[in-house]
Amino acid sequence: MGIFSRTLSIAAASTAAAVMVAALAGPAQAAEKKINIGWTAWSDAEAVTTLAKKIMEDRMGYTVQLTMADIGIQYQGIATGNLDAMLMSWQPLTHKPYLDKVRQDVVDLGPMYTRAKLGWVVPAYIPESELKSIEDLKKPEVKQKLGSKIQGIDPGAGLMQASETALKDYGLTDYQLISASDAAMLAGVERAERRKEWIVATSWSPHWMFAKHELRYLDDPKGSLGGLESVNKLVRKGFYQDQPEAYEFLGRMVLPLADVEAIMFEAQGSSYEQAVDNYIKNNPERIEYWVTGQMKAG
Repeated sequence: MGIFSRTLSIAAASTAAAVMVAALAGPAQAAEKKINIGWTAWSDAEAVTTLAKKIMEDRMGYTVQLTMADIGIQYQGIATGNLDAMLMSWQPLTHKPYLDKVRQDVVDLGPMYTRAKLGWVVPAYIPESELKSIEDLKKPEVKQKLGSKIQGIDPGAGLMQASETALKDYGLTDYQLISASDAAMLAGVERAERRKEWIVATSWSPHWMFAKHELRYLDDPKGSLGGLESVNKLVRKGFYQDQPEAYEFLGRMVLPLADVEAIMFEAQGSSYEQAVDNYIKNNPERIEYWVTGQMKAG
């Protein structure tokens, strides 16, 4: 789910909407070496999308357009052929409602990375003896310290839908799930940490916040927020016939989770472009395999 800053300012959202309208005005250009990739401003999505764009443009001669849009719009864009690809399909749970609607109309190229996870996190300074599991949120003293609030992200995220399910599954009817953004969630965690206040925030792995803050996931014995997930790449039907090199490249593009988190963390101190440049420089054999399908003889 990055993820990524997940929220746009009003101005940025307007710009993104305009771009999306323009992008969906007609079929994606297929015959040219031009690709339209949908993405949402989640930090992990920004990391892998920037990486794919950089390699495809510099090594493969493609022109890559990035179209920012809500995740549900991206699934529809792939299904209708107005987008060529998206690189952040969380499966099997988080994006199930979106994927179920278009499953017959898209092509799944498999994982971009695995061992992704959604959950609710708390700062490590909150004693586990008082708050270890989502079940513990029902304790009156815990509810009071949290102000009966769960800090969320943008309302379109699958994590928010799973969180609504968790509230029902655990009977947390007195709690408010706050819709905000990735940035607002992070600001809330940082503010709470400075004041050593209690907070429960929706989060996910990979995320650079785990490298900056001492956090832990709350146990989820009912499995409402899902277990380990795979973040897959989806392309439109006919994409292979139109862009076989790009199809093969995306099919081979698989990163270890730790590499995704390393790019995300480095980008916080520089930029995604700089972090991606360094990743490409430091992983030449992996990049070569993605581009050519050839593995260096051992």
